[in-house]
Amino acid sequence: MKTTNKIIIIDLEATCWQGAVPKGQQNEIIEIGLAVLDTETGEISKNKGILIKPQRSTVSPFCTELTTITQDLLDKNGVSFEEAIKQLKDQYQPYLYTWASYGQYDLNMLKNQCRLRDIEYPMRGEHINVKTLFTEKFGLTKSQGMNGALHLLNIPLEGTHHRGIDDAKNIAKILNWCLKN
Repeated sequence: MKTTNKIIIIDLEATCWQGAVPKGQQNEIIEIGLAVLDTETGEISKNKGILIKPQRSTVSPFCTELTTITQDLLDKNGVSFEEAIKQLKDQYQPYLYTWASYGQYDLNMLKNQCRLRDIEYPMRGEHINVKTLFTEKFGLTKSQGMNGALHLLNIPLEGTHHRGIDDAKNIAKILNWCLKN
């Protein structure tokens, strides 16, 4: 049975570089940030970040500067992408719920990496693009980044920007505002 009062928010962090992707490497997910929004109460729960060891790239100094995630952190605490998807499925049952992300990047990146790794795509429900929803609800002509949206709503950024675990929670706050207004 579908539970409609909960929405899973996902924010991905991926390997990145200041310029072009170095030869022999590719962008890959290094953190899946998760939060669950109860649309009736506004409560945000199950906030977690799953760190993932990249297999086809390394964390650049630029990426560390942006996300605070280091190669060493992933080598010590990261799991395989396959294990991360298993944890997502086991702990969040994503096929039962609508899910949301800020923009289209996370949806496309997750689908793409699952396809490249020949892993079943874990999300089954409808996807909400919070960036588009916020732009419409707030009556903007130009979309805002997550930080800009928080600023417009007078909601302080919680945690570290560009860390999936923190951004998922911040996006949940924006989504909650959108659903209540």
